[in-house]
Amino acid sequence: MKNVKNRKRFAKKRKAEGDFHYTCKKHQSLLRRRLGDSDPILQENKIVNLTIAAKRIDGVIIRPGEVFSFWGLVGRATRKKGYIEGMQLSRGEVKTGVGGGICQLANLLYWMVLHTPITVVERHHHSFDPFPDEGRVLPFGSGASVFYNYVDLRFKNTTEYTFQIRVWVDERHLKGAVYANKEIGKSYHIEERAHQFYKKDGKNFRQNEIWRRTVDKRTGEYMHEELLIKNDSEVKYEVIEKQFVNVND
Repeated sequence: MKNVKNRKRFAKKRKAEGDFHYTCKKHQSLLRRRLGDSDPILQENKIVNLTIAAKRIDGVIIRPGEVFSFWGLVGRATRKKGYIEGMQLSRGEVKTGVGGGICQLANLLYWMVLHTPITVVERHHHSFDPFPDEGRVLPFGSGASVFYNYVDLRFKNTTEYTFQIRVWVDERHLKGAVYANKEIGKSYHIEERAHQFYKKDGKNFRQNEIWRRTVDKRTGEYMHEELLIKNDSEVKYEVIEKQFVNVND
């Protein structure tokens, strides 16, 4: 009901080219990465799904006051649209489902938007850590979980700038960039703090904090810092004993 009432506020227009010459953030993530003992075929299927989903988002323009909705642009992932079986995470377990793997696209979008003045208004994350850090380049817990259609990734342009998002897939990476129509006088730096593994009630957990620092581009001085995320998730894989810290129950 809320979506119907506010549909005019959602970003829908896409352009292949535009007057967006100022880069806010670029990022890329590997398409193939060892994830525990999961079937490698699921990663190949994921690439198919990511290619389809990325085309639904690539070029979208977010004007002042507009809201980006992941599912509003991607829609339901169905076989009719070309999606196939891929990896999905549900309550800490690896499962398969049509369209599986497109969370990687949500992760990329969320990470890029954190480096802009755009305001995140809806973001979810997995309550479990299912795989060890083989090949991880971003801090633990800095991604975004999506599940059609009520677990969404949304952010609102509360600025005077207009932004464009580009996302695409090449042979090895999912790539993306956020551009603005004018120069933004700030840059944003994301860092992890207070990371640790610990045991509680016979289970393994992992926690950390994700902070963002805002920097004045002209002077290079820090203007502001804020706590964005505080993660505390059950670990679903073996952890080396020396990585643990002692935590009182």
